[in-house]
Order: sequence, then structure tokens, then C-alpha cells
Amino acid sequence: MTGLEALQAVQFVTVQGRRLAVLDAADWESLVEWLETLEDIRIAKEAQRTLQAAGADRGKAGWLRWDDVKEELE
Repeated sequence: MTGLEALQAVQFVTVQGRRLAVLDAADWESLVEWLETLEDIRIAKEAQRTLQAAGADRGKAGWLRWDDVKEELE
């Protein structure tokens, strides 16, 4: 299910005068995954713009060398 489909699957209920949105848990997870994908795309596009502005020089763009940081991630 796409994020848009999850949003369209929302049901509304009124409890104690408050209108609440109700989603199936699987639909909620699909929505979160969709939003995470959108955020990943935004980050990738920003990285691409930064790299282009640095003339395709990764060092000037502030990118770190994998060999310099890989041990920190292990």
C-alpha cells in the first residue's frame, strides 16, 4: 500500500467531542515508510546539489572518505 492509499484508508470517529483519525496498523506502517522514502529522496537531492556546487569535488562538498570513517560505524 502506498502512503497516499494509507491516507485514503483513514476512518474518522468522534470520541468525547474530538474527531479522531483511525488507521489500521499496517496502513500506518505503510504511511511511515512512504514518509521515510520522501525524506531520503530530499536528502539525496540536497547532497547532489551540494556536490554540483562544489564542482563534483567530494572533498570540497564536505563528504568524508569511507576509509576514514568506516571503523566508527562498526
